[in-house]
Amino acid sequence: MKKAWKVCKIVLNVLLYVVLALVLFVLIVSIATKKGDDGAATIFGKQMRIVQSDSMAKCELTDVSAYEIKDLPVKTLLVIETVPKTQSDEWYRQLKEGDVLTFRYKYTEQVTITHRISKITEKETGGFVIELTGDNKSSEDNLSQTIDTSQIDSFNYVIGKVVWANYPLGWLIYALRSPVAVVCLIIIPCAIVIVLEIVRIVNVLNEGKRTKALEQAQKQEEEIERLKRKLAELEDKE
Repeated sequence: MKKAWKVCKIVLNVLLYVVLALVLFVLIVSIATKKGDDGAATIFGKQMRIVQSDSMAKCELTDVSAYEIKDLPVKTLLVIETVPKTQSDEWYRQLKEGDVLTFRYKYTEQVTITHRISKITEKETGGFVIELTGDNKSSEDNLSQTIDTSQIDSFNYVIGKVVWANYPLGWLIYALRSPVAVVCLIIIPCAIVIVLEIVRIVNVLNEGKRTKALEQAQKQEEEIERLKRKLAELEDKE
């Protein structure tokens, strides 16, 4: 029983430290990021966004197994390589069908969308025509878009290419916006760690007291034995 409890404490400590490490990472990222005009965060030259709709969620009708970026459920963290201000045509020329782009597009109002390239064509006059669509065929947000990169002043333009995506980190960042989540993910784990450390310290102190008490009892027994031997020697002399 004692061994099982010790194993449980070790596992719990590992889990708590992992959670705290993730939370610390998110806090560092949050502090280091710069907010853009549309609320996007930029860190180390890459833009970071959270998926807000299910248009790129997993769908049985879409096979994404051959692509580097798979399905993107709501709350997924996206790391985006933005379009360079110079030599953008060279950057666009490296894109291919299946790449995922984040872009601005105007319907009744301008919105930010992340969809997959279904077709990309280089124009003879310069620039590219990019056709995009979402993976989730059943989503109401799954509309197709077309962007002409040669139209510099258009409301429809590419922000960048999604180069990395992670759902757990995105969920954690999203959750930390809520005071309840801060309590659950930071305060409670910290409190548990503190309580466990206090219990460990108390156990160490108690173990020290028990060891000291045993040593004192052993010394008393040795002293009693010495006195008995001394008394026996005196009786023999008489």
